[in-house]
Amino acid sequence: MINIPSTIQDSFKDLFSSEVLSALKALSALNEEQKQLMQKRNNTRKERHEMHRTPQFLNENDLIPGTQISVAEARAGKFEGATIPDDLKKQWIQGTGPATRPYASLDKSLRNVAYALLSGADGWMFDGEDALGQIETMSLDNIRNIKLALEKDDLFMSVAEQVAQEMNSWSKDFLDREIIQDWKDQLDFTTIIYRARGLHLDDRHITCYDEDGFSASITDLCIYVVNVYELLLSKGSSVVLYLPKIQTAEEAAFWNKIICTLEAHLDLNEGTIKCYVLIEQLEQAYQLMEIRAVLGQHFVGFNTGRWDYINSVSDALAGDSQFINPNIESIGMTYSYMAAYEDRVRRAVNTADINGHFALWQGGMEPNIPVGSEEGVQSSMSKALAGAQREQKAGASGKWVAHWKMVHLIRPVWEAVGEENQLGRPFPPLDYTQEASQNLYQLQDAPRTIRGARNLLSVALQYGNAFLQGQQAAALKPADYFGNDHVLYLMEDAATGEIRISVLWEWLHKKAQLTDKDEEMGLAKGAIFDRAVLDRLLNEEYEKLLTAADKDVYDASKKTTLPIAKAIVSSCVTAEQKAPWYIDLLNLNLNNTSLYTAEERIKLYFSQLKSSNQRITRNLDLETVQL
Repeated sequence: MINIPSTIQDSFKDLFSSEVLSALKALSALNEEQKQLMQKRNNTRKERHEMHRTPQFLNENDLIPGTQISVAEARAGKFEGATIPDDLKKQWIQGTGPATRPYASLDKSLRNVAYALLSGADGWMFDGEDALGQIETMSLDNIRNIKLALEKDDLFMSVAEQVAQEMNSWSKDFLDREIIQDWKDQLDFTTIIYRARGLHLDDRHITCYDEDGFSASITDLCIYVVNVYELLLSKGSSVVLYLPKIQTAEEAAFWNKIICTLEAHLDLNEGTIKCYVLIEQLEQAYQLMEIRAVLGQHFVGFNTGRWDYINSVSDALAGDSQFINPNIESIGMTYSYMAAYEDRVRRAVNTADINGHFALWQGGMEPNIPVGSEEGVQSSMSKALAGAQREQKAGASGKWVAHWKMVHLIRPVWEAVGEENQLGRPFPPLDYTQEASQNLYQLQDAPRTIRGARNLLSVALQYGNAFLQGQQAAALKPADYFGNDHVLYLMEDAATGEIRISVLWEWLHKKAQLTDKDEEMGLAKGAIFDRAVLDRLLNEEYEKLLTAADKDVYDASKKTTLPIAKAIVSSCVTAEQKAPWYIDLLNLNLNNTSLYTAEERIKLYFSQLKSSNQRITRNLDLETVQL
C-alpha cells in the first residue's frame, strides 16, 4: 500500500483521479520486486568491482532471467516484436526537454510545451527524468502540462499563440523565413513521447506505508498513461514511452511486466503502449537482442546516448586499474568503444523478429544551442551538421536535439535523403566473441590533461548547482569560457554530471598519468593526478564560479546550493567506494540550502553504502512531514 500526502492530492486533483489511484494501487504490489532487482544490480556491481570482472555476454543456453525466453531464441529473432505505428515511422528529429520550469507560474511553464509542439520536430520526448527538475512538484507539473496541451486548454492555446509569434520572429532573423505557418495546425504535427524515471529512483512524494521509498517508474507510468492514453488514442496517436537506465534484459523484462500489468488493468490490448529503450549502459550492449525479445510487442527502437554510455563504461570498469578514460572531449561517437557500441545497436535493430519486423535506431543527442557570436555559431553548427550526417549514413533513422532552435538546422539532413526511416538496412549479424566483448570497453590513445580536469570539475560543480536550483537541464560551459561568445553553451542534463564525476574518480583512484605537461601547475608529462592536484583544481574552479556573473551562476546560489554542490563533488570523487550515482547525493539535498545538513546526508549515504551496499533513494524530507 502507498501513501500520497493529502496536500499533493488536493493540489493535483486533475491528475490523481480515481482511475489513477486504482492503477497505482494495482501496480504497487510490484514495488518490492523492483527493490530486490535494484539490490541485485548493486550487488553485481560491487562484486564486479571487487573481483575485477568485466561484463560478459549471456550464456546462449540459458533462459533470460525473469522470462521463459532463451538467450538463443532472442538472438535468433524468435520472438514477436512490434509493428512500427504510423506516427513513429518518420522520426527524423526528436526534441527533448521537460514540459515545465522550476518556480514558474502555469502560463510560464506551459511555454515549454508550446515550444516543443511548435518546433517542427517529428517527436518530442517530454523528459520526466534526466532533464526534469525534481524540486517541489515538478514531476507532477510536467505531466499536468502535457495533459493541458493535449486537451487544448484555453490557457495553453493562448500561450502557444504568443510563443508561435516569438518563434517566427527568431526564425525570420536567423533563417530568413517563418517556421510556423498555421500555429493551431502545427500543434498536432509532433508525436508526444514521455520519458519515465528509471528503476533506480524513488518518487519524491509517494511512499509506502512503512515510509520506504516507492518506485518513481511505477508512479510515472501510472500517472502519465492513465491521464493521457484516451486523449492520444482518440486522435489516432500512439502512447509512447522512453525507458531509461535499464542495465539488463532482466530489468527490461520487469519493465515489460509493469507495462503489461497496467495495460491489463486498463483493458488495453497488450502492446498498446510502445517503448523506445535508451541504450546508455554498458551491460545493455551485451544484451540488445535479449532486451528486444523481452519487451516484445511494446518495443519499437533503441536510442544511443553519449554521456550516459561513457559514464556506464567508467562505472562498470571501476575495478580495473588499467582502464582510465582520457579527456571526455576526446570521446566522441567515433572513439573506439563508442563506435563498437553504436555498431552493435544498429546491427541489433536490423535483425528481423519472427515476423520479419525490424526496429528503429534513433541517434544521439545534439546539445548545441545556436546562440553566441557569428563565428562561434557557424563553427558549432558545422560540427553539429557533420555529426548528423555521419549518423544518417551510419543507419540512424533520426536523432535528438536538446533545443527547439536546432530542429530546423538538423532536420534537413534527413529531409535531403527523404527516406522515411532505415528499417531493415543490411548490416553484418551480431557476433558474441571475446573480441566483440572487449571492443565495448576498448580504449584508444587520447589526451589526459589539466585543462581536461578543469573542464570536468567546472561543469560537474555547475551541474550540481543547477540541479539543486531545480534546473536539471541547463545551458553550461566551463568557467574559463564565460564571456567568450565564440564558445557556445551546451544544453546538459543529469548524464553531464554523472560522467564528469566518474572520470574524475577514475583519474584520482587509478593514479592517472597526464599526457602533457602543465606549466601553470608546474606538472610534467606523466605526472600523477593525485589528491593535491584535485584539491587545488577544485578550489580554483569553485572560486571562478563564486566570482562569475549572475548569468552563469545565480548570485543567490553562491551561499546556498553551490557550496553543497562542491561538498557532493568532493565526496563523490574522493570516496574509496565509488558512488553508483551522482544524482543520489543531489536528490538527497533537493530543497535543502544548509551545508551542515548536506554534509550529514552525505555521510549517511556513504555509511549505508559501505555497511550494506544499499543506496538511500527515498526523500528524507518526507520523514518530517505529517502524511
